[in-house]
Amino acid sequence: MSDKKAVVSLRTVAERVGLAPCSVSAVLNNTPASWAIPQRTKERVFRAAGELNYRPNLWARSLRTKRTRLVAAVTSDIGRAPVARVVAGVQSHLHRRGYLLVLGVFDCASECTNPVQLQQRGIEGVISIDAILPQELQLPVASVDLEYMTFPEPLADEMQTWLSELGESAAETVLRQIEKESVPRRMKVVPALASACFEVHNAGLGVDGDAREGA
Repeated sequence: MSDKKAVVSLRTVAERVGLAPCSVSAVLNNTPASWAIPQRTKERVFRAAGELNYRPNLWARSLRTKRTRLVAAVTSDIGRAPVARVVAGVQSHLHRRGYLLVLGVFDCASECTNPVQLQQRGIEGVISIDAILPQELQLPVASVDLEYMTFPEPLADEMQTWLSELGESAAETVLRQIEKESVPRRMKVVPALASACFEVHNAGLGVDGDAREGA
């Protein structure tokens, strides 16, 4: 008997949930065809994919869909515990939605902040954490501003959870822009746990100063 594990394909997942492979593909890729599929059915598909440890062939998918499903998180200092916790939330949400995270450290001289470099590398959206991106960047953008906040060390469990949720919200916001869903030009979230500013702007649109005002 071979020790080699059987490859779990899209058809394997489809057979587990009793759906056609094209329907399972639509759900996992969140294509327009999936919008008519009931949420309960979608949850069954995602649960089955997790139980079977399904891993899509990302290279084949990108060739077929002409998409990379790459989202970049650009930050000024990945070494800061609050920033790292936000990034963890971003990564968790992107993974669940079938996207991959590309991490870059903000530096005025760095190529990662060059709009052409980001677009040439197939980045579909950008989440900036305490980083100011070029106005000419023609990509969906979600911005998280933590610089003015003071965080106690070590971070309390409640604060870690809040920061992770903030990262998940940023990821969902940029994905909604990528997937052409309706989103406001700017949005501010002020959770009860702490006063924070969470700004969102579409590609090429600046954020007015009033978006940074406290609640």
